[in-house]
Amino acid sequence: MSTAPVKASLQTGLNLLVFAVLGTIVLTFTFNLTRDRIIKSVEDEKLKLIMQIVPPALFDNDIIKDTLIIPASKQLGTDRPATAYRARLQGKPSVVVLETVAPDGYSGKIEMIVAIREDAALAGVRVVRHKETPGLGDYIEFAKNRWISLFDGASHARYKEEGDWKVRKDGGQFDYMAGATITPRAVVKAVHKTLHYYEENRDQLFAAAKPLSQQESKQ
Repeated sequence: MSTAPVKASLQTGLNLLVFAVLGTIVLTFTFNLTRDRIIKSVEDEKLKLIMQIVPPALFDNDIIKDTLIIPASKQLGTDRPATAYRARLQGKPSVVVLETVAPDGYSGKIEMIVAIREDAALAGVRVVRHKETPGLGDYIEFAKNRWISLFDGASHARYKEEGDWKVRKDGGQFDYMAGATITPRAVVKAVHKTLHYYEENRDQLFAAAKPLSQQESKQ
């Protein structure tokens, strides 16, 4: 019996193995080459958003380096550690920017950053990433609509009742776009929970020099 077919099959298999290994090496090299660039790009975009809601007049420190790692929190809607960016003015706490997630958007999670002044008034909110329906849900993006600016200056001193922190359709104080209630409802709810989180963890957020533990961070 001829061994030629067997040798041919072995050679084909070896060739496939070599190509697979080479392909893996190329993909790994490409990933490692672009990973830092991607991370920097994401950080640059996040910095731009932070600068929109934390005016330079409110801090004189390096807000991107003065950070705190926060463990996953049900209150913030996060399922993995997130970053808090601390703004200080003349060494005193000024603003903290928290990463938060509205898990119940119309098309899934809505990732946001929420800036809160030391006195617990919102400095601003920006959506970082979402999958809401174009034309309806995407009006939560500041670049396309100014709706998100409704949170500027909002606080529990202004909206004292828990029921105020809802869209007007649900009896609250926040407007919404007709035909698109689910998206703003999710955002308002998440922002309100983030404000509560800040009020419950204010001292640790500004003072801690190491990641908050699960015991320190109220869930």
